[in-house]
Amino acid sequence: MDNEKRVVSASRDIAAPAEAVFELIADPRRQPEWDGNDNLVEIIKGDRIRGVGEVFAMRTTKGNHRDNLVVAFEEGRRIAWRPGSEGKAPAGHEWRWEVEPLADGGSRVTHTYDWTELTDEARVPRARATQEPQLRASLDRLATLAESLTS
Repeated sequence: MDNEKRVVSASRDIAAPAEAVFELIADPRRQPEWDGNDNLVEIIKGDRIRGVGEVFAMRTTKGNHRDNLVVAFEEGRRIAWRPGSEGKAPAGHEWRWEVEPLADGGSRVTHTYDWTELTDEARVPRARATQEPQLRASLDRLATLAESLTS
């Protein structure tokens, strides 16, 4: 386990403006539409994310309630959150999104999953299973959605 890769990233260029892509990521209500892990069903609480310290809650396909603490935020560019069980501190893994505007009007999006600080042993098997293909699936769904909304 010591040699295990605990930070995984994938990037993709999307033919949609960075602002439009970021709006889809920053609005928890839209997350089930582009979640490539097929893990999210619906928002429980929360609005469009505007800053660090905000919490939004999602219901998973297994019926679990996940509180997500926003730990990084730069409008239009970067957002990250750490999920945890309802009413509890985050479990130590992080989902991060970085959006970079491109000269052609599109955007380059990087999606990172970091579980270097994961403390909940029950979540380790799922963390191990989250690799580049799962991140790429979210990027692909996000691209399809963003491009359809801006074309």
